[in-house]
Amino acid sequence: MTKPTNYAGAKEQYAQYGVDTDLALQQLAAISISLHCWQGDDVTGFEPKSQELSGGLAVTGNYPGKPRNIDEFRKDIEKVFSLLAGRHRLNLHAIYGEFGSKLADRDAIEPAHFQGWMDWAKSQKVNLDFNATCFSHPLAGTGYTLSSTDDGIRRFWINHVDRCRIITEWMGKQQNSPSVHNLWIPDGSKDITVNRALHRQLLKESLDAIYENKLDHRFIRDSVESKLFGIGSESFVAGSHEFYLIYALSNNLMYCVDMGHFHPTESVADKISSLLLFSQGIMLHISRGIRWDSDHVVIFNDDLRDLALEIVRCNGLGKVYIGLDYFDASINRVGAWVTGATAVLKAFLYALLEPVAILREYEANGNNYARLALLEEMKSLAFSAVWQHYCQQNNIPTGQALINEVLAYERTVISKRG
Repeated sequence: MTKPTNYAGAKEQYAQYGVDTDLALQQLAAISISLHCWQGDDVTGFEPKSQELSGGLAVTGNYPGKPRNIDEFRKDIEKVFSLLAGRHRLNLHAIYGEFGSKLADRDAIEPAHFQGWMDWAKSQKVNLDFNATCFSHPLAGTGYTLSSTDDGIRRFWINHVDRCRIITEWMGKQQNSPSVHNLWIPDGSKDITVNRALHRQLLKESLDAIYENKLDHRFIRDSVESKLFGIGSESFVAGSHEFYLIYALSNNLMYCVDMGHFHPTESVADKISSLLLFSQGIMLHISRGIRWDSDHVVIFNDDLRDLALEIVRCNGLGKVYIGLDYFDASINRVGAWVTGATAVLKAFLYALLEPVAILREYEANGNNYARLALLEEMKSLAFSAVWQHYCQQNNIPTGQALINEVLAYERTVISKRG
């Protein structure tokens, strides 16, 4: 028997501040999160010859039950989708193709390697996004790919990204909806780098060669992703914030904002209004940084809440692509997926329930006390009842029932994998 929610009381409570909770839930239902495939298998992928994880990436933990093949992998993803209200997407890395026993090197991948994914996506009524994989490969072993001083290495990775963009456009055509191709490279150095300018000049030349191939904007959206530092690139990262921000704005690309790729004291939310003024759009990689690690499971914390609030306050939902980016192998992988995606949905619901009109009026009148007091009051309104009602509308379990569902799947499916 379905338990009743306190939605009627919550609706009345928010209405006192001019907030229409029904409208907020309609807007939430239109938000689509791009789930990151790499949480499901610790960034392993399905290339026939397994490559050691590299590029400053590290996955902590060895929780039992990791999927051993694509069928098990897809089964886990389907379970995650079944525990999320709304219709969402899947973001694939290039190493997740169906290559069979014959290795197609990164510069030789083609749409045929992802036809199985496209067929699956159509059966699940989800859309796909895509990423080049410029790590975990012998030709990334020097720490440099698109900014390498070796012409052969650089050309290999240019060809790889070319292939990935063609695959992305093909996906967009197949699903009749744009597919986002995001480009991140690990290029950088652990210690003092004297010739930073050379690597950044080479990176610019590589990007120019890649993006001079103008693909159909109806089916592909390109984004480039910066990073402050990584493991093994603590001193220098070629693709810094300044580099990619300027490059994206100069070349009509989207800029990818990863919440874990900035200094811990920086406000990622504060960047949104500036970026939306000048950019083609923003690709979000929502993660949770702790100290020097950027990829912990997303939770409903202040950073995430503030990010969602700023996007909604800027009327930016139509220009922001929302993706997840974390990988934790120390806990149930399906549970980690669900927890992070649920936190994002909660954050955007919280933002959609904010009485922006009243807050702006207070601000315009210089009534900063009333503005602050109302912001504090919002924290104790019946947000949870609205969330519970939304999940109930979509037949999604919450609370202990959600935990039990994940644990039951672990007991009946994941634990059988040996």
